[in-house]
Amino acid sequence: MTADLGLGMPLDPHAKRLLAMLATAGGADPPRLTVHERREAFRKLMSLSASDVGIGFVEDRVLPGPDGPVGIRIYTPAATTADQLSGLVYFHGGGLVAGGVDTHECVCRMLANETGCRLVLVDYRLAPEHKFPAALVDCHVATTWVLEHAADLGIIRHRIAVGGDSAGGSLAMAVCQTVRQTQAPKLAAQLLLCPITDFAAETESRRTLAEGRLLDKAAMDQDLEHYLPAGVDATDPRISPLRASDFSGLPPAYIHTAEFDPLRDEGKAYADRLTRAGVEVKYTCHPGMVHLFYGMASVIPYARAAIKLIGTEIRGALG
Repeated sequence: MTADLGLGMPLDPHAKRLLAMLATAGGADPPRLTVHERREAFRKLMSLSASDVGIGFVEDRVLPGPDGPVGIRIYTPAATTADQLSGLVYFHGGGLVAGGVDTHECVCRMLANETGCRLVLVDYRLAPEHKFPAALVDCHVATTWVLEHAADLGIIRHRIAVGGDSAGGSLAMAVCQTVRQTQAPKLAAQLLLCPITDFAAETESRRTLAEGRLLDKAAMDQDLEHYLPAGVDATDPRISPLRASDFSGLPPAYIHTAEFDPLRDEGKAYADRLTRAGVEVKYTCHPGMVHLFYGMASVIPYARAAIKLIGTEIRGALG
């Protein structure tokens, strides 16, 4: 089942002011930044998240991985008295080049509180220092570890979802594909916020919103260059999950896109593919919004309402 909240709305005035501010400052993602500049620009952008979000408890851990340790940060929601909670394994955005536990601190706090989940944020390896499939390996390792150690973490094993935003959404979808045949019980849901579902997409939204809407084509192309090793095709389903051949048996999906996001159409296409495969889907396109709006609650008030909506969905999905 899909629901579209009426495209054709004007750009949200708060988002419009944000874009104007970024344009004056040189933009959040101007083309051909160095990797250091790209990461710093993303960090500054994510500093526009809400800064007044209380949380119950935060814990950092390090997991063993096949290529070295994998860091995670665990958020226990505020105002909970239960020993066992639903779980959400979360992968941050940043084009697979930028981002980490510092950039997504406030987003994860809001999501933990609103979903009622014990949220596990994965600090996966970034390109270009660690190219594909390093990030996916880390995310799969962390998800498997959470499934295996759910009771020790205070998480109800059959109520574990995976989620992510932007490039983190790509990782979440790919993890769903890899976990589908190997784990029991299955993942309970997938939460995708403005996801990149196809790095090789040529959609109308990518064409018409290629510049000036926070996420530029030039920046996406540069990130992909950093991420892909020589000889690896962006159409590989482990990179572009929309290119997978089989969508059956995947967990119910809660997909959120933004009207003025170049990734909008591929998010909708992923929802449609899941629906045709018989997977339960709730799709929402947020009118007037730009990419990453959910992470800028200090300047886009609607972000808080959207996170509350997302929280209600995931609470319902996970019981």
